Amino acid sequence: QVQLEESGGGLVQAGGSLKLSCAASGRTFTPATMSWFRQAPGKEREFVAGIRRGMNSTYYVDFVQGRFTISSDDARNMVDLQMNSLKPEDTAIYYCAATYGYISTWSSMQNYAYWGQGTQVTVSS
Repeated sequence: QVQLEESGGGLVQAGGSLKLSCAASGRTFTPATMSWFRQAPGKEREFVAGIRRGMNSTYYVDFVQGRFTISSDDARNMVDLQMNSLKPEDTAIYYCAATYGYISTWSSMQNYAYWGQGTQVTVSS
């Protein structure tokens, strides 16, 4: 059974940092594309960052560029999201998403076959 499990969420003050991790498990599940999305209360789920594993190619949405860094640990089949200089508007549930192939439209949720349950990130002002 294919699974994605997020960890690392929590409460942090504005300006602080958090590191989220997403572990992929399941027989022969080695997704080529893994991304992070987030959903704030009352808002739609939105793309945050993605990585093409094996190519080490990354993509970020403008409002996290320079603050967030996505990286892949292929040996552990995990992807991390290092979040620095956090702002109250970063408060959301963060979801890990993955699919087997490389995709061209990072932000389209329908391109991702697998999703985690989400981890809450709360940034206080």
